[in-house]
Amino acid sequence: MSSTHDSLRNCLAPAKLNLFLHITGRRPDGYHSLQTVFQLLDWGDMLHFKRRDNGIVTRKTLVPGVPEADDLAVRAARLLQKHTGSRFGVELEIDKHLPMGAGLGGGSSDAATTLLALNRLWGVDLSREILQNLALQLGADVPFFVSGQNAFAEGVGEALQAVVLPKRFFLVVTPSVHVPTAAIFSEKALTRDTKVATMTDFLAAQKSDTNWPDSFGRNDMQAVVARKYAEVAQVLEWFSNLAPARMTGSGASVFAAFPSRAEAEMAQAKLPASWKSVVTSSLERHPLFAFAS
Repeated sequence: MSSTHDSLRNCLAPAKLNLFLHITGRRPDGYHSLQTVFQLLDWGDMLHFKRRDNGIVTRKTLVPGVPEADDLAVRAARLLQKHTGSRFGVELEIDKHLPMGAGLGGGSSDAATTLLALNRLWGVDLSREILQNLALQLGADVPFFVSGQNAFAEGVGEALQAVVLPKRFFLVVTPSVHVPTAAIFSEKALTRDTKVATMTDFLAAQKSDTNWPDSFGRNDMQAVVARKYAEVAQVLEWFSNLAPARMTGSGASVFAAFPSRAEAEMAQAKLPASWKSVVTSSLERHPLFAFAS
């Protein structure tokens, strides 16, 4: 990351994985009660911010399929501006690396990086707690990215407890399908009564990498998505002969963990050439963690 008094460049908006994802019920407001562990990755979109003195918030980059007014990063900037009354605006550039509809949290992470970056660039210096409250207005995953630490999450994903996770290397494979989260949540076949687990249960399973991630939990959405999207099922089947794998979020990306980058890259070399993939490592903290207190 580089900075001047009026700009911040090369700000990572990291991807996330759901190491497990349990749906434990449906709330009176129609939302689902979830339990998950969010893992930050050292890979994601790259955002650039140039402060404007005229109060205008604008996105310089064209993002296919995402009009500027709908972009979560733009909405985050305008929300922060409205909340603080800041006279500043911003010119945003977004280098998109994370595929949409993949369960990697790209849009949510862009929004969180925007809140953290502008908290510093505009000099508004809101606390992390206030930023997380604003973040929840943008989406259920955004408060996690603002928290800046790997977390055991409950509620709709906003009730967070920081958790220390072992260093791992991941092979993430993304089939060429866009999985709409809302449609999967509305599927009748979706399991919604998984037994509530505790963070202690999860941490006990982390003491051994044997058969991880199969050593704890599952993704309750995976079976439904694999039935609807043959491409996701194909990736899961490919991994079955190599390493335990799991879908992240509502899909479509599938991941497996390896103790070293070399082993992950060896697995990646065996993938069909047409499949999009990346080898990346776990991240302990958000690169902009220090931009809120």
